[in-house]
Amino acid sequence: MSELSSEDFNPNASSVTMQKDKGCESSDLSSEEDFMLLAGPLTKQTGESSTSKVNDAFDCSEPIPQGSKQYFRYLQSRGVTHFKVPLSWVQLLPKGHPSQPQQAVVRCYRTLMEQLHEVGLEPLVIIHGSRIPDSLRSSFGGWESPDLLDMFQKYAEFAFLEFAELARSWVMFSSLEGDWEASGASSVQENILKLSRNIYQFYHENFPEEANFAEELKRLQEIGSLPVLIYKITVRDCAHSQYQLLGEFLQALKTSELNIMGSDVMDMLGEMNIEDMPINLPDLRNSYQTVWDNFRDQTEADRDAFLTDSFPAGFQWATSSESFKVEGGWSEGGKGETIWDRFGHQGQAFDKQTADLACDSYHKVDYDVYLLRGLQVNTFQFSISWARIFPSGHKDSLSEDGVLYYNSLIDALIESDIKPIVTLYHWDLPQVLQDRGGWTDASIVEAFQEYADFCFSKFGDRVKTWNTFSSPWVVSHAGYGTGEHAPGVKDYVTTAYQVTHNILKSHAEAWHVYNDKYRMTQGGQVGIALNSDWAEPADPSKAEDIAAAERYLEFMLGWFAHPIFGAGDYPSILKTQIEEKRAACPSSVPAILPTFTSEEMKRIAGTADFFGLNHYTSRVITHNNGGCVAGPEGVGNFNSSVDPSWSSTASDWISSVPWGLRRLLNYISTVYLQTTKVPIYITGNGMPTENTGDVINDQSRIQYLRSYINEALKAISLDGVNVQRFTVQSLMDGFEGNQGYSQRFGLHYVDFKDANRPRTPKQSAYIYAEIINQNGFGSPKSGVMTRGEMYPHPYSGSLSPSDVPSQSKVVWEKFSHQSTFERKLYHYGTFPDDFGWGVSSSAYQIEGSWNADGKGPSVWDTFTNASDSGIPEDATGQVACDSYNRFNEDLYMLRGLRVNSYRFSISWSRIFPDGRRSSLNQKGVDYYNNLINSLVAANISPIVTLYHYDLPTALQTELNGWENPETIDVFNDYADFCFATFGDRVKFWITFQQPYTIAWSGYGLGEIPPNVKNPGTAPYQVAHNLIKAHATAYHTYDKYRASQGGKVSIALNADWVEPIDANNPREIYAADRAMQFQLGWFAHPIFKNGDYPDALKWQVGNKSELQELSESRLPSFTDADKSFIRGTADMFCANHYTTQISSHVINQITPPSFENDWDFALKEESDAPTTDISEQRAVAWGLRRLLNWIKEEYGDPEVYITENGVATDSTKTWDDIERVFYYKTYIDEALKAYELDGVKVKGYLATSLMDSFEWLNGYKVGFGLHHVDFTHTNRPRTPKYSAHFYYQVIKNNGFPTPDDEKMIYGYFREGFIWSTATASYQIEGGWRADGKGLSIWDKFAHTPLRVFDDDVGDIACDSYNKVEEDVAMLKQLKVTHYRFSISWSRVLPDGTTGHINEAGLNYYHRLVDALLAANIQPHITLYHWDLPQALQKVGGWENDTIISRFKDYADVIFSALGDKVKLWITINEPYNIAAVGHGYGVAAPGISFRPGTLPYIVGHNLLKAHAEAWHLYNEKYRPRQNGRISITINSDWSEPRNPHKQEDVDAARRVVEFYIGWFAHPIYNGDYSDMMKTIIRERSLAAGLSKSRLPEFTSEEIKRIKGTYDYFAFNHYTTVLAFPVEYGNLQHYDADRSAGTIADRTWLDSGSSWLKVSPFGFRKILNFIKEEYGDPPIIITENGISERGTIDLNDHHRSYYHEQYINQALKAYLLDGVNIQGYTAWSLMDNLEWATGFSERFGLFYVNRSDPKLPRIAKSSVSSYSTIISCNGFPDPALGPNDCLSDGKTDTLSSPNTDDSVNFLGMTLTIADAETGLYTTFALLIVVVLGATVGCGITCGAEETKPTPASRGPPAAVCAPLKHPDGRRPKQRGQRERLQKDLWPGVQESILAQRPAALRGSSGQWAASLSNPQRTSPLWRHHPTWSRIPPGEGVRQRVEASAGTQPAGRPDRSPSIRNATGRPAITPDGPVREARLKLCPGGGWTPRQGPQPPP
Repeated sequence: MSELSSEDFNPNASSVTMQKDKGCESSDLSSEEDFMLLAGPLTKQTGESSTSKVNDAFDCSEPIPQGSKQYFRYLQSRGVTHFKVPLSWVQLLPKGHPSQPQQAVVRCYRTLMEQLHEVGLEPLVIIHGSRIPDSLRSSFGGWESPDLLDMFQKYAEFAFLEFAELARSWVMFSSLEGDWEASGASSVQENILKLSRNIYQFYHENFPEEANFAEELKRLQEIGSLPVLIYKITVRDCAHSQYQLLGEFLQALKTSELNIMGSDVMDMLGEMNIEDMPINLPDLRNSYQTVWDNFRDQTEADRDAFLTDSFPAGFQWATSSESFKVEGGWSEGGKGETIWDRFGHQGQAFDKQTADLACDSYHKVDYDVYLLRGLQVNTFQFSISWARIFPSGHKDSLSEDGVLYYNSLIDALIESDIKPIVTLYHWDLPQVLQDRGGWTDASIVEAFQEYADFCFSKFGDRVKTWNTFSSPWVVSHAGYGTGEHAPGVKDYVTTAYQVTHNILKSHAEAWHVYNDKYRMTQGGQVGIALNSDWAEPADPSKAEDIAAAERYLEFMLGWFAHPIFGAGDYPSILKTQIEEKRAACPSSVPAILPTFTSEEMKRIAGTADFFGLNHYTSRVITHNNGGCVAGPEGVGNFNSSVDPSWSSTASDWISSVPWGLRRLLNYISTVYLQTTKVPIYITGNGMPTENTGDVINDQSRIQYLRSYINEALKAISLDGVNVQRFTVQSLMDGFEGNQGYSQRFGLHYVDFKDANRPRTPKQSAYIYAEIINQNGFGSPKSGVMTRGEMYPHPYSGSLSPSDVPSQSKVVWEKFSHQSTFERKLYHYGTFPDDFGWGVSSSAYQIEGSWNADGKGPSVWDTFTNASDSGIPEDATGQVACDSYNRFNEDLYMLRGLRVNSYRFSISWSRIFPDGRRSSLNQKGVDYYNNLINSLVAANISPIVTLYHYDLPTALQTELNGWENPETIDVFNDYADFCFATFGDRVKFWITFQQPYTIAWSGYGLGEIPPNVKNPGTAPYQVAHNLIKAHATAYHTYDKYRASQGGKVSIALNADWVEPIDANNPREIYAADRAMQFQLGWFAHPIFKNGDYPDALKWQVGNKSELQELSESRLPSFTDADKSFIRGTADMFCANHYTTQISSHVINQITPPSFENDWDFALKEESDAPTTDISEQRAVAWGLRRLLNWIKEEYGDPEVYITENGVATDSTKTWDDIERVFYYKTYIDEALKAYELDGVKVKGYLATSLMDSFEWLNGYKVGFGLHHVDFTHTNRPRTPKYSAHFYYQVIKNNGFPTPDDEKMIYGYFREGFIWSTATASYQIEGGWRADGKGLSIWDKFAHTPLRVFDDDVGDIACDSYNKVEEDVAMLKQLKVTHYRFSISWSRVLPDGTTGHINEAGLNYYHRLVDALLAANIQPHITLYHWDLPQALQKVGGWENDTIISRFKDYADVIFSALGDKVKLWITINEPYNIAAVGHGYGVAAPGISFRPGTLPYIVGHNLLKAHAEAWHLYNEKYRPRQNGRISITINSDWSEPRNPHKQEDVDAARRVVEFYIGWFAHPIYNGDYSDMMKTIIRERSLAAGLSKSRLPEFTSEEIKRIKGTYDYFAFNHYTTVLAFPVEYGNLQHYDADRSAGTIADRTWLDSGSSWLKVSPFGFRKILNFIKEEYGDPPIIITENGISERGTIDLNDHHRSYYHEQYINQALKAYLLDGVNIQGYTAWSLMDNLEWATGFSERFGLFYVNRSDPKLPRIAKSSVSSYSTIISCNGFPDPALGPNDCLSDGKTDTLSSPNTDDSVNFLGMTLTIADAETGLYTTFALLIVVVLGATVGCGITCGAEETKPTPASRGPPAAVCAPLKHPDGRRPKQRGQRERLQKDLWPGVQESILAQRPAALRGSSGQWAASLSNPQRTSPLWRHHPTWSRIPPGEGVRQRVEASAGTQPAGRPDRSPSIRNATGRPAITPDGPVREARLKLCPGGGWTPRQGPQPPP
């Protein structure tokens, strides 16, 4: 019952109520709009509404609770009008005085009231409802005090003044304290008290618990005429069956004769919710009739009239997808099977299609969100796959991978400012639950509740809108009724209705979970998306058809809507109809409708915060007697059909009937939302098209969407329906249930035949984006730039001309000596916040419409339209990308990329068809205005190029184009017009694109239009005019600069040129000349002094004179020209693509040619990756050097990279990994320049936005981030992989350090194994010593062409004779263990136990004993690839007798050494033995002719041999020796080449399974993996074989092998990127694996082509081992890196490698819980690296093989590795120095710790002595060669004087006395020493670079002695000739071997300097070569013309 509680109606709880403008005397409060329904207040404890005393109310002493606003909105939707806001006198006026308020509390209350107003609630402000402030009570006492009353009045006045404008309704007192009765009250107060007492007394005397509230309330009439506010009412023990509580309560209030102004309903809302009661639900029959009557008389014209208007501000635009339709990844990450997986796998979908891969959205989050950004939707609705989160349907099966996927999707949406809307269930029930009955089983309600609870808790912090179910009618009808959908149950009698019953209860429970647990903290909303057609009566004149239409809606929509939005029960029409059928069909009941209990009805009613509607079509309904047939039509007595005049779609059940949506919305609003005022969200609307014909140009969908959206607009604007969202179904084509992929709903086309699943926008996507942009059908949005502008500061000042060579040669000095490691080391960091990210295009390449709308022809039009253009396939730009007609489609891509700038060019002839203003074409101007306006509205800065190669043909014909200076003024007029017309929105202008290309390719070579071939003079004249035209336009902009605030520059060709030999001055001169001829030609006049660089003037002038011309072919600028040109750029714009290698040459004199003027040659960087354009290799490191050059050469300007990109062949469509690598490396080089070098890089523009017309290449290559199909009329644009990569770069503003790259500090476990390793054949030598037998490697290496350079292991490192030296190295390393292998043939020469070679066995005894004596534990490998050759003769590992042979051999070793050895490995890397030795044949025994079977046979026997050895040890030796034994398995880690592609993910998985799994799976899990067995069996059978090529284990063998390990011994080196490769029916290992692998270009190289530095993969594969193989203890038994070429003991790369890989192991141990017990570095010393011989060196110690003693020399990595060992990990530097760090240093990369001795010329010397010896040696060599020239005081070089006129060139080089650069001869010693100092840095750098590696180190000895040329080092003091080496000339380059120069990177093998033993003298750099200096007689060079000295 309801009762008016004593606490609410006693005198101490009386209320005095006022309403603004009405006071206490209300004239009429009976109208509904004046009646108050109260809720609140908030409480202190939880922020929820209070059902306790007001004293618990929220009092602004703490922040307003999170989610309060959403809670208020929820209350308002339930009809609440007012919310109680009790003010706290104590908090507002703690001292009681209005003059001293707490302003924070005042602001808090104001905010709270403002929130109420925002959601449509009125605050009911209670002035006093709690205690009197202590300060006032102590001063005045209680309410008996007049002073207190006076203070209260002041407090009330204060409250009114502060809050009156926010509150219309006030309660003066809600709770009074006990002394109120004693206070002197006025007559009004007495009346109120009397009324309060009377109500209180009357209630307790006259209201029994069963009394009727309406009757009793009438008895209050005599109390008085004041309006009554029932402030609080409490609900207790009401039986719903007896009282329709809230309905009767409100009815009583409205019919009462009392002046009731309002009542509290909070308790009823809290207990039952307002919708629980069937109140105010209109008569449904009348409601349908009402809606129908509103529209029945519409004419067709009225009905279909198009409304041109906009949707309300804040309208939500959405599109959607559903998990099973798009995600794919059906078994990824542990996902469970769903009913749709089962349905598809049973072949029940169209054409037996499945959703296994679908759109591959599981891997393509970025791809999908890209599309959403392009669409501009602000919301995205998607569903969660229950089985991906809970594979079994229950929480105990939680898949973290599934949670991770949805987290990444939600986060990506929010990052893109898109609101996620999540549907919990869209038809894909976990199959496990279906097996238990699915939605028919009552337990599913609890399961769904648990699932929903989990989703709310995991995602609800970001997801604020939830659909519990989407189209549940389809589940009941098609899934369990007709059986058309999964799970395919056909039972419309019982099951379908039971399913609905359980779905409704599940929905309600999920809603209550959210309401009770999450609403207040998360502030979200929960609803349900119901599907419904509109039902149109077939004959409007027939009442029975109208009634049938109503029944149709009730059986579809009302079945679900009525319980939720009505009384909690099914609609009466539905129940009545079913009951009538039950009565009429007793023997075959067609429907059994379950019933809800009263509690269930209360639980269900009102459980929606919005009404979600999925609507697609309408039906014509006819009354019909359905008889006893089950199903809605039979039970409902109606027939549904389609009007033949309605437009059809690809689906039989969807016709286009737009006006039905408006009628349905009105129906829903009228029937369900009159009392429950929640908004309507259209959660699904769309139509399918067939997968045939033109799938891109979907005009039918465009018409459908425009019409339906317009009907929604009518419902809002004309009918007042509260629709707040429109959702287009769907984002992209997907798996459409039983229709498979035959029907397409998507706005984006998905090619399901392509494994990349490319997504291409259809025309409907662009139309929908346009509708969104206009917010309907009004005017499009216009905008202004709101973000921070990317524009640079203006360039100012002039610079002096460049020297020859330029001082910028410091760039080569700085970078050219970098090692590959230094050059390629990836840099992580970010650009500045205001960095400009963009893309580029140009008019002719993309616009098309070459002659449309008055456009004039350009020179490119003329050229390409000619029949002899030579462009592939005669391609033209006539249509190109059709951007002239599709710029909105271009904007779509730009939005997807989220660039902040877009560079495009204006077609001069589109604006001025004949090039002149008089021919102005307004339509061309309109096009660019529209484009610019759209960019600005999208917050994208337009960067406009005025001229991008496409000169109006008329100007070329009339004026000869750029050869004529008149063109300058014509261009300026064009530029002036553009500035004036577009400059209010364009702030970044580029005058010319690559003037070098225009001048040389267009007018010199004649390769491009205008195809002028005049290489000798035209390029110079054209360039001259271009520079002047640029400067003129720049100055013209001056008149706009103040008002427009823009900047102007020019985009210059800026490829980098690297000298072929940076130590050779002549080559430096040549490279400098190359830079000046390319970049300096234009940059020097503009950015330096207004004139050409001297190098250019001298070269052209000299060549011209040699050609006997009267003047230089290079035009001259006047002084006025120079002043005019200088400084005409506000920033430096560089277009960069590649780097070339320059070399000095003397070109021919005639004929005159720009190219012949160069005197340098260019070639490609041969080590760099090629691209699909010749001579344009990807040389990323050149960009950093270029940017540094610009900084040094041109005064450190702000730099914009305005073009950078790479071409790929047009056949490479979506998966452009080459472009990803290109951007990944090039952008990083720009980042290095910015962060490391201080270059002011301000922006980067990727070339290009999309594939386009690529000039002379036509459409054969593409530079685009988007693929364009040029064969399709619509030119569809599809994002490539690179587009998504580039977006991520933009989003991250560079490359922030990923977690994988961040160091972790900490320690490994106590007792951790630190080790290094070797193998017997690689180090022992002694190949025939002491009775050793031959091994297969002895034979293999002695076979020609098997091992590189014919190297053999006969001696190797001679470790057989160097036990002590090897142990000494181990001691220096500080390892705890040493892993080595035993040579089987050294112990058992013929492989059998018939003869044991005791000498060989004794070697291992000696080694083990020496190790133990050094406290180093031996770790022995029994077999490391060197099988006795005698066993190979009888089949080797192919013959299964090998198993017993190996067991016997193991027995001998265990017996002999086992007492001293506690760690054993049976076999090392069985993968390599089987696959490499017996498959590829590149290792011993070198068999390759049976690759399909032999590797598997060998692998089979290796596993069985290992198992037998393990069991032997386990059973015979373990009890007394107590050791551990395992097998070493090796594997790379594999990542997908494209992580967004399921095929690549699968390929990566196969690589790992066929690598590590081949041998680990049988040992750790039992038998080969299912993947291997299945693939090899299926491929074998497909090839016609009778059985699998993979041998099978017997069950006994499986048991015998499984578990044969004590730890997981693991070798790992690198990671690969995998992708699928199809081998057809070829039968071999690679074909079975069907995967190829590559490496990421950013990964550091090693000396081995297969080994790239990729530490992150180490941690991943360690985790893989943990998860896949039962968390075994792991000992890493090999890990290391190689080098090739020149010996350098400073092996920084190895130190880096070990540091990074060990740190990844530490992460796996500390963060992931991987049980890592040891780490082994490969290898102890350089050795014979198998088939690569001694060319690849993995050693921590260098072995000098040129010395017969094979001395071992520590590399710097010894120090770094030993430091890690000493620390047992990585101490945190933040904690201060750690004792374990050598010398307190933590930099392991540059602190080699070697003995203080080196081998120098055959002698062991200290470093200091060796340094002195080196000085002396060089000095003697110089003395011998130079003789009397030493000390002559002359130097050779170019005498530097002021330049002569350009026609003459610089003076010749001469031998001259030592002079200053300014020509003054030093007269005093100080001057000479200063000059020496000036010259010294180049010498010093060269010497430092070439000094023997053993003498380099961290001590600084060498550097200290050479850092100051005035120091008294022996060499400097006695040999001043060193000071005569010209700047930059290195000693090494002045010293040549008599046998000739060696190739780079290869040591000289023909030394002529020998030591006392007669062998070549060796330094760590290699042999010392006989040297001589080449000098001209007298110590100079032969004089030659030109500024550079010859060699």
